[in-house]
Amino acid sequence: MNIISSVGIIMANKQLMSPSGFAFAFATTLTGFHFSVTALVGLVSNAAGYSASKHVPMWELLWFSIVANMSITGMNFSLMLNSVGFYQISKLSMIPVVCVMEWILHGKHYSKEVKMAVTVVVVGVGICTVTDLNVNAKGFLCACVGILSTSFQQISIGSLQKKYSVSSFELLSKTAPIQALSLLILGPVIDYYLTGKLLSNYKLSSGAFFFILLSCSLAVFCNVSQYLCIGRFSAVSFQVLGHMKTVCVLTLGWLLFDSELTLKNILGVILAVVGMVVYSLAVEVEKKANSKIFPGKESLSEEDSQLLKEENRESGVNDVELGKSIG
Repeated sequence: MNIISSVGIIMANKQLMSPSGFAFAFATTLTGFHFSVTALVGLVSNAAGYSASKHVPMWELLWFSIVANMSITGMNFSLMLNSVGFYQISKLSMIPVVCVMEWILHGKHYSKEVKMAVTVVVVGVGICTVTDLNVNAKGFLCACVGILSTSFQQISIGSLQKKYSVSSFELLSKTAPIQALSLLILGPVIDYYLTGKLLSNYKLSSGAFFFILLSCSLAVFCNVSQYLCIGRFSAVSFQVLGHMKTVCVLTLGWLLFDSELTLKNILGVILAVVGMVVYSLAVEVEKKANSKIFPGKESLSEEDSQLLKEENRESGVNDVELGKSIG
């Protein structure tokens, strides 16, 4: 997510997240609007010939959309049922969960430098965002559903792009209509269960309408950037870079809206930024090491580099075994 999006989100949140605001009462429905606009952009792009449309089986799109909607619903329920501090902890826990899931599903391994950098980022963001840690049984269950489904969804984005050779925008254009339709149907029901407010009772002012449109426009850029980042790099990189949004929100909120920024926040932001820099350097070192082993492969993504490394290790073992058998 870029800095412009962070500024827009801060401005939209000040209008929409008030006690009577639209996003406060109808967060899931608003997400349905976000994906509706994203689907419309994808449809126009395909019709104008700016993007192609490759075949992806419908059952793949359906299960992915179900997981993605579980992610949205689970995190919304977690935010409503738990304290903000525990919600932040659950978001931070996605980094190690993604790492473990990629290790289980794809056999991916991480260097000590990457692990250290990820730890520094998690600690830094935790220091500047986590306050109280109140939690209950329902909230904990919703947080677990949100964490697991979000992690699996982000890993699946990269897997589907590689499996069917589709670009980030193509995959988003195919999944956005399914998510939009399902969220617009189920969203008002879920929001009513969360807040006890009906969408039909909300009085839409011109100011709220403007910020809803602004939110939808920014959501297109956020969705595209998510798919681009995961497709080009990995789900772990997206999680690490995603916490830059938190840093931007804290910093820009202080600069633009006089939000309180304590010494604890400042130290946490500095530590998080240092962790992100270290992570970038560690990934770059891995890429250079891979380019020496596989000349001409500097542009490979992290997942492709790791796959080639695993294949080279396995072929090396097979060569040794073959040599012994011949000897």
